[in-house]
Amino acid sequence: MISVNNLSVQFGGVPLFDHVSFIINEKDRIGLVGRNGAGKSTLLRIIKGIQQPEEGEIVIPSGDTIGYLPQEMEPDSKMTVFDEAMTAFVEILEIKQKIAELEQEITSRSDYESQSYHQVLKKHTEAYEQFNLLDGQSINISIEKVLMGLGFTTEEFSHSMSRFSSGWQMRVEIAKILLRQPDLILLDEPTNHLDIESIQWLEEFLINYRGAVILVSHDRAFLDNVTKRTIDITLGKIYDYKANYSGYVKLREERLESQVATYNNQQRQVRQIERFVERFRYKSTKAKQVQSRIKLLEKFEEVELDRFDDSSIHFKFPTAPHSGKIVLEAKNLSKIYPQKQVLTNLSFSVIKNDRIAFVGKNGEGKTTLSRIIARQLDYTGELKFGHNVITGYYAQDQSDYLDLEKTVFKTIDDIAIGDIRPKIRAILGGFLFTGDSIDKKVKVLSGGEKSRLSLAKLLLTPSNLLILDEPTNHLDMRSKDILKIALLQYTGTLIIVSHDRDFLQGLTNKIFEFREGVVREYIGDIYDFLETRRIRVLSQLESDRKMKDIAPKDEVVSDNKLNWEKRKDFEREVRKIRSLVIKCENEIEQLELEMKMREEILGDPQLHWEAMKSGKVFEEYEQLKIQHTLAMNHWEDLHHNLEMLEKQKE
Repeated sequence: MISVNNLSVQFGGVPLFDHVSFIINEKDRIGLVGRNGAGKSTLLRIIKGIQQPEEGEIVIPSGDTIGYLPQEMEPDSKMTVFDEAMTAFVEILEIKQKIAELEQEITSRSDYESQSYHQVLKKHTEAYEQFNLLDGQSINISIEKVLMGLGFTTEEFSHSMSRFSSGWQMRVEIAKILLRQPDLILLDEPTNHLDIESIQWLEEFLINYRGAVILVSHDRAFLDNVTKRTIDITLGKIYDYKANYSGYVKLREERLESQVATYNNQQRQVRQIERFVERFRYKSTKAKQVQSRIKLLEKFEEVELDRFDDSSIHFKFPTAPHSGKIVLEAKNLSKIYPQKQVLTNLSFSVIKNDRIAFVGKNGEGKTTLSRIIARQLDYTGELKFGHNVITGYYAQDQSDYLDLEKTVFKTIDDIAIGDIRPKIRAILGGFLFTGDSIDKKVKVLSGGEKSRLSLAKLLLTPSNLLILDEPTNHLDMRSKDILKIALLQYTGTLIIVSHDRDFLQGLTNKIFEFREGVVREYIGDIYDFLETRRIRVLSQLESDRKMKDIAPKDEVVSDNKLNWEKRKDFEREVRKIRSLVIKCENEIEQLELEMKMREEILGDPQLHWEAMKSGKVFEEYEQLKIQHTLAMNHWEDLHHNLEMLEKQKE
């Protein structure tokens, strides 16, 4: 249990925290929420010990460890991905090195009866016991599991960290934290570096994690799925709710409504008493009653309304100019970079008023295709735009497109034309740039402020094809909601790249999935796509497709036949997995038998010395343990898949 006691921090003379206190319990799942600049990242740094508060303290039990992922960092490792992840196990690696040195000494000596030889044996046994206690034999398996969960392929394990973008390097930093298994994990915007599949994997990991977790995230679905408690930082105070984010929003509204009702009721009583006192103050017959009511007023403990920062962006996209029915068509479109072919022979079309989400792992070509459609990259193949198509583009690295030396006002003023010019201040006000803030230089703006300024630029030129690449990065929850509302009201065609499931839900009607050089099209919104993907993983979607490919186009297949085919495929899949389970169980039983034989050898003093000389028994035993762990993991995965299929049947 970690205690945050009477914490106070000021920033520019304004209290960031004003004597706040709370407890972090052993298995808490806490979402830390609040406006950008409210102090969420500062609080994480203070808990980690990187920053000191002006008042108060963090009480951490002796021996407790804390893992911390900052919102931004610049990894500069020259190691391979696997070796960098291996650095999470410093203690285990040191013990492993010690064991190797002791084994080398044991095999080089022949004074088997000496006291010093027995001391070396004892040290080796103790080191080996400690190694096993820390589960040292399975670190390679753990690293592989976590790295693959976070999106790396086994081929990429041996690649140098320097070959990867900062976002992918941040994934390795996340992996190292998870592998260390600290008592408390602090993650500041971890989903900024992940795709949807990796986010879902991380969710499962954190839900089942043995320690406590505190998250800062603007991904509502991620917070809802992982957290069970929400701490809201507002104007220097904290409000603690035993609920996930959606539950917190509801409870907060109920509390505020109750508070306002109580406040209004009290004010009504006060006014009634004051009117009575004023009316009968000078009447001697009412003097006793007047004094009684005055004393009652003095006893009133005034209900205070909690203050909240309710400022938020507000804007609406201009009406989209008319365009042709076909917005764009691509045929055999490809893009090759010197080190990699990202897109290969893509053919697709975008119809007027389509609302398309680009999803898939980072590096699969989503941003590349967005930039090609925005006319910012060359390509091979054919890309034909329809009649009167006008594109508006918001880049993922939009801040790189801003002139850092310009002021906020001049950034907009330099590109505003016609009727827009008199509305510049109103537009900036809609994005929370008011007063002196419009004279700030772009270089001093926060990530969120730069995002808002970039969105403001989109309003200056009406477009009928809007391309947004990760527009929600750096936006708080309320700003994301307002952006989503504005996009729902947008009258043109929309292409959006995002990993935020809650933001995408209901916003798009088509999904383009980028996977291994292929782009697949799905009809429906993000959760329709995720469900389809889940079914495909269980081989159901594949069987449906095979049936469609085999059947002639003009053949009408009855529902009964389709259902029969699906049922046969389902039963075949269940039989296959059950057979694999039995095979896996037999393999585990055989491995355990062989391990037991070697344990008996190592447990016999005479045989133990002989084994030490040869060194083979230790190596064989170690290899068997690794194989046993892999087999057990495989067995668990098979059982999980079987359970999923059984649920599907129900």
